[in-house]
Amino acid sequence: MKGHGTKFQRKKEAAITALLTQRNHEEAAKAVGIDLKTLKRWLRVPEFIEEWRRARWEVAEQSYARAQQNSGAATSVLLMLMADKATPPSSRIRAALGILDLSRDALDLDIETRVSALERSTDLSKSGS
Repeated sequence: MKGHGTKFQRKKEAAITALLTQRNHEEAAKAVGIDLKTLKRWLRVPEFIEEWRRARWEVAEQSYARAQQNSGAATSVLLMLMADKATPPSSRIRAALGILDLSRDALDLDIETRVSALERSTDLSKSGS
């Protein structure tokens, strides 16, 4: 990817954005104004792949952050559906299972936090010895 200059850099960034927003490689290439073969060739270049993966990771992180920000509202909805006698039984069961899953996930998070603290403590002990 050497020797292409800034125009190439802009195209590469546009291609990564298109890969994240378009339905498939063909539509991504079309959105950027490059040939599909060019995009597929770029997808074999380690530097391009690394930047594409980094961009995908950032998008996923943002999605998880939004989900976490709205988890209180989601839990409230599940609790209301679970307690509402007008809710069909199958939906009440799914809501209850959702609450149980959230409860278990919270315990898993607590365990992960405690294990991480123990690992840090062990690492500090080893480096201090």
